[in-house]
Amino acid sequence: MSATREKGAKVESATASRDGTRIAFEKYGNGPAVILVSSALADRSDAKKLAGLLAEHFTVVNYDRRGRGASADGAAYAVEREIEDIAALIDHVGGSASVFGSSSGAVLALRAAAAGLGVDRLALYEPPFSVAGDDFGPPPGFAERIEALLAQDRRGEAVKEFMVKAQGMSAVMVGWMRLMPGVWSSLKGLAHTLPYDIAVMGDTQQGKPLSPEPWSAASVPTLVLTGSKSPAGFQRAARALTGVLPDASHRTLNGLNHGAVVMAPKKLAPELIGFLRG
Repeated sequence: MSATREKGAKVESATASRDGTRIAFEKYGNGPAVILVSSALADRSDAKKLAGLLAEHFTVVNYDRRGRGASADGAAYAVEREIEDIAALIDHVGGSASVFGSSSGAVLALRAAAAGLGVDRLALYEPPFSVAGDDFGPPPGFAERIEALLAQDRRGEAVKEFMVKAQGMSAVMVGWMRLMPGVWSSLKGLAHTLPYDIAVMGDTQQGKPLSPEPWSAASVPTLVLTGSKSPAGFQRAARALTGVLPDASHRTLNGLNHGAVVMAPKKLAPELIGFLRG
């Protein structure tokens, strides 16, 4: 393990996951530990402002999921490896921590809690389950389509396909993003991790009622947050999830949308602080 000082972060360090993969993180603040789990096409930079706000009350671990940023990648991907990454971070901070995740990162955080890791409290922002027939979800064969594009090194097309078909973004908006070189190059740089988030979501985006299993095994206090400006499907997903979890509540935050972690951390932080402090 190594550690170096970095402007804006208390400590930058790394730990080894169970399979030996190096998982890099920044650690901020003092107090009870909170681990932040990023969404698809994101690394720890997305949550840096949120981490700074939370660090006034907690020891915040903001990490790069495997294959992203400064973290290494394993020889073969499995969702279980990402759960082991979170386990390694929990061990690093003393054996227990609260966990916050956004979008598919929320589902990964939920899977970690359901696997029995030492999670104290769980906060989830807009897990993208599709629980009704008219909810948005990727089309059949989507995973295979993304894999094919990546195999052909068509990374930009894979990103566009994911944004339009899995996130419901308009092609026009994606076109505008292509005109932002720094943003687009960063997204393309993370394109190879798209299959990871597709695997994390599993069969939960088919417009079917949410099964209690495996989610009900996550028995820790849980807060599911949604934004009032997000599509109605996120509200339905949140209500469905709170209905199958043993100890969960749902709150809708006025004026926020699916990008709240990056776009509105100052509005998101107070809700998280209140819940995570118990």
